[in-house]
Amino acid sequence: MAKTIAEINEKIASGNVCVVTAEEMSDIVDDIGAEKAAAEVDVVTTGTFGAMCSSGVFLNFGHSEIPIKMTKMFMNDVEAYSGIAAVDSYLGATQISEKLGIKYGGAHVIEDLICGKKVEVNAYSYGTDCYPRKELTTTITLDDLNQAIMVNPRNAYQRYDAATNGSKKVIHTYMGKLLPDYKNVTYSGAGILSPLSNDPTYRTIGAGTKIFMGGAEGTIVGEGTQCSTASGFATLMTTANLKEMTKEYVNAASFEGYGTSLFLGIGIPIPILDAEMAQAAAVRDADIEVSIKDYSIGKRDRPVVRKANYEELRSGSIQLNGKDVATSCMSSFKKSREVAEELKSRIVAGRFFLGANTTTLPLNQSTKPMKETNKTPVVRDIMSKKVVTVEQTDSFIDAAKLMKQNERNHVSVVSGGKLVGIITSWDISKAVAEGKVDTVGACMTRDVITCSPDETADVVAKRLAEFKISAIPVIDDNQTVVGMLTSEHISKLFTRGKHE
Repeated sequence: MAKTIAEINEKIASGNVCVVTAEEMSDIVDDIGAEKAAAEVDVVTTGTFGAMCSSGVFLNFGHSEIPIKMTKMFMNDVEAYSGIAAVDSYLGATQISEKLGIKYGGAHVIEDLICGKKVEVNAYSYGTDCYPRKELTTTITLDDLNQAIMVNPRNAYQRYDAATNGSKKVIHTYMGKLLPDYKNVTYSGAGILSPLSNDPTYRTIGAGTKIFMGGAEGTIVGEGTQCSTASGFATLMTTANLKEMTKEYVNAASFEGYGTSLFLGIGIPIPILDAEMAQAAAVRDADIEVSIKDYSIGKRDRPVVRKANYEELRSGSIQLNGKDVATSCMSSFKKSREVAEELKSRIVAGRFFLGANTTTLPLNQSTKPMKETNKTPVVRDIMSKKVVTVEQTDSFIDAAKLMKQNERNHVSVVSGGKLVGIITSWDISKAVAEGKVDTVGACMTRDVITCSPDETADVVAKRLAEFKISAIPVIDDNQTVVGMLTSEHISKLFTRGKHE
């Protein structure tokens, strides 16, 4: 027999409710089946604790003795958006400090406020008759604010793509530090405990659903930004009172080479209304598949290296291109489990009741890419498509002849049709000066900086400048040379753009 949320809340009030975590539910359904599990279990608690960049807080400071209409304001040198009302601001978690850069940002100010620390406020205005003050400096704590309401546009992703790096250098991303040559894989999310993975059709998750958020009781506002239910990448817009949150479930972080973010604990209770809900809440890590993508490619649609499920990712290593590669999680499964357990204890103790969703998430919704009216050219549009290569077993004299015939200073070196190096006129001059008459393989550069034909020209231009090189082989997914891009191509492109 199906249950209702009202009936479950009555059980919570009477102390007769049966609550289990999502981890426990999987074993229960395996043991007794979905029908019996639905009859016995009333609520399944979920939890996730990870970096949620799209987070922030609405703040109201109250009016100063000489009123000010804040048009620009900073908290500990971190700018907060003040184009709302005279003394209201929105502090975003990823906004960085004017002085400290990515080492300190909005997330750190939020954590400081929760911890009861003093925060310096500097506000500026153009001045009006009713708001004559033009500058203000003060120090506040969380208690001094009228309201501090966390409203997060995008939280609790249903799934996250995993990340790896196919380039020849270390890269720093919001998925952490990625080693070159596919030497590690990072991933995020709580898998079996993930809230949206335990109600994948969003029957009970939507606007009005009550949630655990940062230690406070919060609410789902509705679908989050970039919500793509069609592909299983749903997101949630969430809100809760910052004054009720605790440091235990809200942590600031700074990602090297990327910026600041806010680690936030979110738990959603799943009411088990029937056998279908029981079966959905019995999801396991092996059931949740994600794509491992190459983050070295500076494009929106990064190439998929392979698919993997959370069971594989959480094992600590995974097979990638025939090799064992270490995996690491950007979320904390331990803290996610704590969130699910804390939510469970509050419901059992009668301190947390379920809220019925008034609006469900839109099904079969897809996200659209940004409309770009002035697109940056990609490499394939400006590279030299004439492929000139030598084998690493050829003599460097053959390479010199090829350079002269094709009026080039760089030639790609291949073996078995795949790129293995690059030889330049400087390499040949150096070999001659040192009296080394040998093969191309003996004097070529083996650690080659490459690019994809689909990368944008500006990204590759930065790479040329960073490594102080004047040419870069263009290769496809099979490591086959498909062209060559030089600094001259880049120069002509941007010179042409200026003239146009």
